[in-house]
Amino acid sequence: MATRLKESGEMSPQSGPPTNITHPLALWRALLLGLILIPINVFWTTVVEIRWYTLDGTSLPLFITPIFLLFGLVLLGLLGRKLFPKLAPLRQEEMLLVYVMLVVSCTFAGHDTLQNMFGAIPYAYWHASQENKWGSLFFRYLPQWLVVTDHESLRAFNRGNISIYTPQGAHYLLAWIVPLLSWGLFFMVLIGMYLCLTILVRRAWIENEKLTFPIVQLPLAMTADDAGTNFFGSRVMWAGFALAFGISFLNGLHTLLPSVPELHVKLFQMQDLVTNRPWSAIGSTQSSFYPFAVGIAYFMPLDLSFSCWFFYVLARLFRVTGNVYGWDTGQHNGFPYFGEQATGAWVGLGVMLIYAGRNYWKAAARSAWEGARSSDPAEARRYQAAFSGLLVGSVLLAIFSKVIGMSPLVAFAFFGIVFLLGFVITRVRAEFGSPHEIVWVNPVQVLVTVFGTRALGAQDLTVLSVLYWFNRGYRNHPMPNQLEAFKMLEGKPGVRFATIVGILLFACVVSLVATDWANLHVTYAAGAQGKAPGYKSWVGEESYGRLASWLNQPVAPASTGLFYIAAGFVLTVVLSLLRTSFVWWPFHPAGYALALSYAMEYFWLPVLIAWLLKFLIVRYGGVKMYRAAIPFFLGLILGDYTMGSLWAIAGPLLGIPTYKIYI
Repeated sequence: MATRLKESGEMSPQSGPPTNITHPLALWRALLLGLILIPINVFWTTVVEIRWYTLDGTSLPLFITPIFLLFGLVLLGLLGRKLFPKLAPLRQEEMLLVYVMLVVSCTFAGHDTLQNMFGAIPYAYWHASQENKWGSLFFRYLPQWLVVTDHESLRAFNRGNISIYTPQGAHYLLAWIVPLLSWGLFFMVLIGMYLCLTILVRRAWIENEKLTFPIVQLPLAMTADDAGTNFFGSRVMWAGFALAFGISFLNGLHTLLPSVPELHVKLFQMQDLVTNRPWSAIGSTQSSFYPFAVGIAYFMPLDLSFSCWFFYVLARLFRVTGNVYGWDTGQHNGFPYFGEQATGAWVGLGVMLIYAGRNYWKAAARSAWEGARSSDPAEARRYQAAFSGLLVGSVLLAIFSKVIGMSPLVAFAFFGIVFLLGFVITRVRAEFGSPHEIVWVNPVQVLVTVFGTRALGAQDLTVLSVLYWFNRGYRNHPMPNQLEAFKMLEGKPGVRFATIVGILLFACVVSLVATDWANLHVTYAAGAQGKAPGYKSWVGEESYGRLASWLNQPVAPASTGLFYIAAGFVLTVVLSLLRTSFVWWPFHPAGYALALSYAMEYFWLPVLIAWLLKFLIVRYGGVKMYRAAIPFFLGLILGDYTMGSLWAIAGPLLGIPTYKIYI
């Protein structure tokens, strides 16, 4: 998967006067700002994504609220320089440290991590009834210390109108202490292991292969020492900003005042346009014109952006063809098996990545073994720490699996898939910056497809369902954000490797506490089933409703599903080999994996638009025009994110639902 053509538009600002971020005053200034802003960002994220469901900012590869807060921080800095010229302003390194801490907070408080956990752990005991017989069906297999069982506390949680700061509210919180502590420690172990993997791959992907890292372009450009004249002084950037800002402002007014016209850029169902067979077999095919998505997709390499929309369209034609020939009827009612194809594709990407980097892994292991005798002792110590961390983490996960009753082979397969997917998602994000919602590809479903429910047994099925919340969708996966932190900070004046690791770990601890508090505060006040439309009850339903179905009606190993998993794997390997062998080969294997994994469901048309614009710009204007257009597309992102954030502030303050720029 090595990139053949580097299309990075990375803006490389000139460094200002030397500084040392490790100086106590400079480092503590960034830490203090992060400590203040993390709870604010976590609370804001929780309010808009759970209480009001009006932003979904953590569902995107580039989180919305950290960019907005960084934008505000930069503007305050620019204003401060004019009003107080003698005051030492925040330098790029400090602002990026604060930004990284805010990003880390989103990996905890975001859509597919602890929000999912709060939707899952209180669900089973609250929704159990005599009709569904969950109590007799699987409660004896549930680890009681991982779920909330107190019915009185659950009633208050779901109905709301409770302050957790009263004696009564504090009493309700007692039922949460053990589950939250247990899951918090578990999640921190996962985070630590992801960080160890990140440390192992960072040199290969950042320094050796020099991947493009499209997601870091905007924060780097905004915080550059000359951003006041270079980035914010660019008319091209402000043109993109104004276009996106104006569209979101107009659509926001339309939401409040329907008489105001709108420019519809959000999702619409294309299947509504085709109602006759076989074309109606395209199924749920959605299109959008999100300005920010066009901006982000501009930084994707042309071969990947082409492959993403091409394979998405091809997949819909595959559906139509299947309907024509009757492949989607009878015993093949799972056709076209996109989930199974995507599973094979992502596993195939992982296998090819590991194989392609085999020499690097050997060198890293050898360097760690040699230690001080290595040619690079400092890097050897980092490898030693990373390998040791993975070993300790693996032992802790093994103990955890044993305690909750998971059989060793199932635990090995489950966590193997979890870390393989995290590894591949991080690579895809670093190289292409694309969305990576792969909700159809999760270890629980993979194991059921391969082995069937009878072979797994009730105990393993129950435990796998309890673990489902953190591997459902991967949209705010921690590991890509950790790697991007190293990309932005490592090598900056005075920023040491240990500083980055320390900042990441510090932000994790603060974010965990802030996220638990924000979710309990918001949900007990509003009520999970009362006034919290964004509460992730569907995660609990998917976890335990599906478990009950499996136990009541056992599922055999899916022979057809296995065929499509194998087909996806083989096709991905073939595409990888062809791409490596032929420079002209236009199809990227990651595009095939993304197109089938729900990641392109919302974004295929913006990706197509960005691909066409970029193709024409490069074709007729060359690299010079491509780079000249970069501020415009960064402006699209910043303008859309800024107006979307302002609506997300106005809505909760006014107590009304407002326009959201995504979904």
